[in-house]
Amino acid sequence: MDRQLPTSETTNLMGWFEGRVHHYNIHVFYEDTDFSGIVYHANYLKYFERGRSSFLNLIGVEHAELWDDHNMAFIIRKMEIDYKRAAKVDDRLTIKTYYNRVKGARLFISQDCYRGDELIVSAQCEAACINKDGRPIRASGFLMEKLDGFLES
Repeated sequence: MDRQLPTSETTNLMGWFEGRVHHYNIHVFYEDTDFSGIVYHANYLKYFERGRSSFLNLIGVEHAELWDDHNMAFIIRKMEIDYKRAAKVDDRLTIKTYYNRVKGARLFISQDCYRGDELIVSAQCEAACINKDGRPIRASGFLMEKLDGFLES
């Protein structure tokens, strides 16, 4: 893992890395909330998607390139979410993303949403690699090379 990756000192809209963990900041806008000012539960899915995609983008994996050059895309097969606390309008959140392991076509990803030091939502995600026909395929060598050093030992 000899890549030059953004760190917490780097200003980057796509986030930064601390070790194998990707950090992505979210500002909660009024549009993210329900009438009570609390983040609507489905918006965490969007936040987590942004975290996963930003992680990949920073390590050199772009979705369009995967699709066009490697005949591969991702689908979410399973998502388990544990809501612990409510986020509110104007909160500043950090999504922490950990790509844990790859098994065949499946990628196992853990994500946590923090408000400061307080864990408010956690998620376990299982994504699958598919080809242009929608069939599962093994993660490409290109993807595995980019994920080298980020997966659990």
